[in-house]
Amino acid sequence: MRMENALIIGASGGIGAAVALALENRGIAVTRLSRRGDGFDVTDPASVDAHLGALAGPFDLIFVAIGILAPQGSSPEKALAAIDAGTMAQVMAVNTIGPALILRHVPRLLAKDGPAVTAILSARVGSIGDNQIGGWHSYRASKAALNQIIRGAAIELGRSHKQAACVALHPGTVETPFTANYAGRHKTMPASEAAAHLLAVIDGLMPAQTGRFFDYAGIEVAW
Repeated sequence: MRMENALIIGASGGIGAAVALALENRGIAVTRLSRRGDGFDVTDPASVDAHLGALAGPFDLIFVAIGILAPQGSSPEKALAAIDAGTMAQVMAVNTIGPALILRHVPRLLAKDGPAVTAILSARVGSIGDNQIGGWHSYRASKAALNQIIRGAAIELGRSHKQAACVALHPGTVETPFTANYAGRHKTMPASEAAAHLLAVIDGLMPAQTGRFFDYAGIEVAW
C-alpha cells in the first residue's frame, strides 16, 4: 500500500513511537497524538473530539496503539475472586471505549480515494477461541469487546470506503514498560522489530481482509 500521510494515536508508547519513526524513515508525513505529548485522553470524549476534530486528513493509515493491562497500582486478575468493578471499568474505558470514540472520527479522516488502513492494536488474549488458561478477566474482556467494535466499524467503513481495510492486530510480546512486569516466559521482541512486522502486515492488507484479526506475522487469529 502506498502511503503519504499517517496518523499514529498512542505515539509516545513503545510500539506507537516505533511505528511512527519507521514511517517517518520512509518519508511518510506522520501526525502523532498521545496523552503524554498532547494531553490526548481517550477516556474523555471531549478530549477525543477536540483533538481529532482539529485534524483535516485524509490519512492513508490510522494506527491506534493505546491500552493498559491494568490501572496503575493494580494487576491483571488471576482468579474470579479478584475482579473489582472499578478496576474493570477503567480497563474498559481505555481499551474498549477509547478506541470506539476514536473510530467515530475515522470515516471523516480516512482517505476514500485509494487504499487505506485503520489498524488498532488488540491482543491474542482477547480471543475467546484461543483462551485456554483463563484469568486476566478485565483485559481479556476489554480486548474481546474491542474486536467486536473493530468488526462492526469495518462493515460500516466498507460501505463508504471501498478500498479500505479496518483490522485488529496482535503485536506479540514487545519489550516496553507496558509488558515489563508480565512477559514471564514469553519471548519478547524490541519495539522496532514489532513495528517492522506490523507495518509489513499493514502493507499487505487488501480490502477483502477488512474486519479481521491478524498477528504480527500476518496469521489470522481466531475470534
